[in-house]
Amino acid sequence: DTSFPCCIKLAIGNNKVAFFRQGSMKFNVAVAIAAAALAAAPADAFARPFGVSSTRTRNGLQMSSTTTDEVVVIPTTPIEGMRPGTSGLRKKVEVWQEKHYVENFIQSLIDTAVDSNGGKMLDTIVVAGDGRYYNDEAIQTISNICAANGIANIWIPQGGIMSTPAVSAVIRRRTESGGGEDGQGIAQGGIVLTASHNPGGPGEDFGIKYNEGLGQPADEKFTETLYKKTLEISSYKTVADSPDIDLNAPVGTKYQLTPTSAVTIIDPFQNYLDALKSCFDFDQLRKFGSSGFSILFDGMHGAGGKFAQRVLVEELGLPESSLMRCNPLPDFGKCHPDPNLTYASELVKKMGLTSDGSADLSIDASTLPMLGAANDGDGDRNLIAGAGFFVTPSDSMALICDNYEAIPQFAASGLNGVARSMPSSAALDVVAEARNIPCFVTPTGWKFFGNLMSSKESFDGKDYTPFICGEESFGTGSDHVREKDGLWAVLAWMSILSKANEGVNEGEALVGVKEIVTKHWAKYGRHFYCRYDYEGVDSDAANQVMDIIRDNLVNGDASSVESGDEDIKFVDAVEFSYTDPVDGSETSKQGLILNFELGPSADPARVVFRLSGTGSAGATIRMYLEQFEKDTTKHGISAPVALKDLADEALRLVQMEKTTGREAPTVIT
Repeated sequence: DTSFPCCIKLAIGNNKVAFFRQGSMKFNVAVAIAAAALAAAPADAFARPFGVSSTRTRNGLQMSSTTTDEVVVIPTTPIEGMRPGTSGLRKKVEVWQEKHYVENFIQSLIDTAVDSNGGKMLDTIVVAGDGRYYNDEAIQTISNICAANGIANIWIPQGGIMSTPAVSAVIRRRTESGGGEDGQGIAQGGIVLTASHNPGGPGEDFGIKYNEGLGQPADEKFTETLYKKTLEISSYKTVADSPDIDLNAPVGTKYQLTPTSAVTIIDPFQNYLDALKSCFDFDQLRKFGSSGFSILFDGMHGAGGKFAQRVLVEELGLPESSLMRCNPLPDFGKCHPDPNLTYASELVKKMGLTSDGSADLSIDASTLPMLGAANDGDGDRNLIAGAGFFVTPSDSMALICDNYEAIPQFAASGLNGVARSMPSSAALDVVAEARNIPCFVTPTGWKFFGNLMSSKESFDGKDYTPFICGEESFGTGSDHVREKDGLWAVLAWMSILSKANEGVNEGEALVGVKEIVTKHWAKYGRHFYCRYDYEGVDSDAANQVMDIIRDNLVNGDASSVESGDEDIKFVDAVEFSYTDPVDGSETSKQGLILNFELGPSADPARVVFRLSGTGSAGATIRMYLEQFEKDTTKHGISAPVALKDLADEALRLVQMEKTTGREAPTVIT
């Protein structure tokens, strides 16, 4: 331990360094050994994770990758058509594979994020996708652009796959150590590679969306600024000749892409699992799962499947047979990963249902799983069904609201707010009014819910959390993240079923989904609801349908509209607009609403027409049908059957077949 001076000389290639230091013999010997190891190490040893080698050829010479890869500026020109829709930019994958396409969009996105960050470059960002075709290649490109722009920490989940709600959880929770409570997250945003419920694979869809610093989808101000930048871009930055990142490397592996920017492979599950455990009693759900409860969960070969495996099987102890199609595939097994009655047909059949959601009377419901559920491509949507009984998304949301005491997340303090998208049924409104809970009706798009959930933390406004929200398009969620969350909805229903079966003795029949829903209808009335989708309609024809509604019904004289059915009276039509109660922003042209009165009792009904912003080609006309029925003797009718006359009258008024040439919708859900 005697202190004495020591001279250490290093020679690495042609670089020679000498330095003197004063220290103990033990310490100086340790430093000398370390210096010798450094001198003997390959030049790229510290530019890549231990155990991973990387070489490449430049001008015929094999070179090792180092932290001094060159940041280059690539000239480019604007590419038309990059305006994001309600959930990011979606195009056919071949469009994204065109020269400069991903690069232009990501550079414009980063520049917009910097503007939103007060002109400062982001420090930490998440890059993840739903595993669809082109996911891995796009992650490599995006990582290099992020690094070249100076983003210090780029977090990528192991495998490159993460559900959209899990990305939101990482942004809200993950600290440098990996764990963290809600609100402690240090990531300033997330680039999510998904086209959600759209098909994947060659010739199919790919998409990119951005989540901001609270885990919420980018708002309209952000996406409009991004779009303007795509029209002005003249260059983008990237890292030249960077080696590929091994997306399957162990959690914690680092890749130093530049001297100041590194990729870290992170655990895809930890933060999301922590978020779910903050909402639900896993011990109680595990106990319920072993006492006669059964579930069949369809992952539709999307990102949510691996999370269902982790939560339902590994955490709650349910058998592997509870899962179907839970292995993510780039083309989703050539299925359309949209959890509805049409595209989740295999699950629908296994739950004893027909294609219109009614019970298949040839099947004994007692032999079926107690709960059926499905996720979409990126794991944020959900389908809920009981044995021989389909639950509409609007009813599901209303049921969760009315049974919030069964969910630990809400049991202690109750709900401070609920919200639905305008096209969703008013089933939620009726419950909220009865239970004295503030209820909001917003345009379609989860970003509008994000503002309400973040009213206090973003704007120092009224705190609406705890909060439940949802859309008719099979999206349900709460304030545990800032995205809709399919698996959260499944656990909410498990909690409701568990509560409903308290006191049921062993050997007695369990209370099922059907009993819970029909009891709810008897109390509040039933809102019959379904949606007609006309997909891939010529854009000009689709816009012409909307113009006919505006000209003839919204701006026309309602009293002059002739009825094609004496039991269906047209009342009026309005175009929905929205003023955000949190930030005062205004959103217009969010759907056309046709109001009707039915029969002698003049029961209310409505039909909503809206052009969807989630497709990648052509236009999708969505027609939403809703009518209220208090008479319990009529509650057992299938929704498409109950709404058929209303649908026919609405289609006649808007001249759908004449204008589009479509005799029938592509999908009815």
